[in-house]
Amino acid sequence: MNRKILIFCFILSVTLGFSQQQKEYSFSLQEAITFALDSNYASINARRDIAKAIKQKWETTATGLPQIDGSINYQNNLKQPVTLIPAEFGGGEPGTFTPITFGTKQNANAVATLNQLIFDGSYLVGLKAAKAFLNYSENYNEKVRLEVRKGIINAYGSVLLAQELVDIFEKNKTNLEKNLNETRKIFENGLTEEENVEQLEITLLDLETQLGNVRRSQSIAKQMFNLSLGIDVELPVTLTDSLSILADENISLALLDAALNLEDNVDFKIANNLVQQRFFEMRLEKSKFLPSLSAFVNYGTSANSDDFTFLNGDQKWYQSSVLGVSLNVPIFSSGMRSARTQRAEIALDQAKTDFEQTKQQIKLDLTTARSNYLFAIEKYDNAKQNLQLAERVENKNEVKFMEGLTTSFDLRQAQIQLYTAQQQYFQAMSDVINARANLETVLNIPQLRITSEEIKGKY
Repeated sequence: MNRKILIFCFILSVTLGFSQQQKEYSFSLQEAITFALDSNYASINARRDIAKAIKQKWETTATGLPQIDGSINYQNNLKQPVTLIPAEFGGGEPGTFTPITFGTKQNANAVATLNQLIFDGSYLVGLKAAKAFLNYSENYNEKVRLEVRKGIINAYGSVLLAQELVDIFEKNKTNLEKNLNETRKIFENGLTEEENVEQLEITLLDLETQLGNVRRSQSIAKQMFNLSLGIDVELPVTLTDSLSILADENISLALLDAALNLEDNVDFKIANNLVQQRFFEMRLEKSKFLPSLSAFVNYGTSANSDDFTFLNGDQKWYQSSVLGVSLNVPIFSSGMRSARTQRAEIALDQAKTDFEQTKQQIKLDLTTARSNYLFAIEKYDNAKQNLQLAERVENKNEVKFMEGLTTSFDLRQAQIQLYTAQQQYFQAMSDVINARANLETVLNIPQLRITSEEIKGKY
């Protein structure tokens, strides 16, 4: 009995522990955006790109700072080399040689070398290029954050849209099943034709098929939303905003008149970064025509012995030190450096052309986004009116059908028209939200830039 109790307690503790690990999320749209900006996978890696750029900038800076290297060497000549010298040096017979071994069997030395770059044109260019690359990383991170925000808005709206469609299809299915049951009873009493029943059955089958598809779409939309948030796609998430409220909140005709500052647009910034990068690449090639100057100083000590006595206090060590300066002057490269410089200049011209194209593309994107946003608002107003008309038409045809004043075919047409109007209405609400997000992205609203100073303390 005690063993069973222990097993039960163990299973209960594991179950409770697992349930506690399952996080439950609940978001308004703004809360979801804030959460995703921090936890979205692309956003996380974009911040890491800034951290990498910071390290790369210091790596470039450090190449011009003092560098100290040290080395320790130990050699044990298991078989010492033998040198032959004329025997007559030692009083021997001329023309013969005497084998002699020079040096000790074991030796050790330790050397420390300080290197310092004095002048190198490529180093100066590299410092500026590293700073420009850091600026590019910040701009790229800003673009990612804007895209994450837009993606969350789209995904949030898609989940709400799918839920609205599921609810309205279930409601329509319930109403249609009620009409079908009533019509069957009338048919069984011989007061209507079988075709009227069959028409309603056809409509119900179509409705059930669409309902099943919408439910699957809802499941996919939820997983896509979780993926955009940066959490497990299987975790349950509750959305606290409604589609209709968000649609009304996102209607702002004043936004259509918002002025565009090109320098605030993130695509403008990134294109400008590319021009800077190509400029520094050209400067780098030109700097290779300049001489480079460096200096070094080293200090070493060495010892020799036939036995391993290097750790003994009476071992003699002999000191040495060298100071040197190295000047490297490029003289002739058969036109290689000139060709590289010209190629870099052509690449710079290409970047400038792309920059001009980007500016024009941004203006076109703004015009398109404004047009789409205005159209979405107009379509939403129109869909709202169409839905009201379709509901009245369907209600009238339903009453007429029950009174035998119209055919099931006319009722089916009115029902299909209503279902279409309902879908268009909910889709129009989603389109308003998404169109505004697209327009705000072009205008860079809101400002989501993160500087390198904010990243430094985290990596």
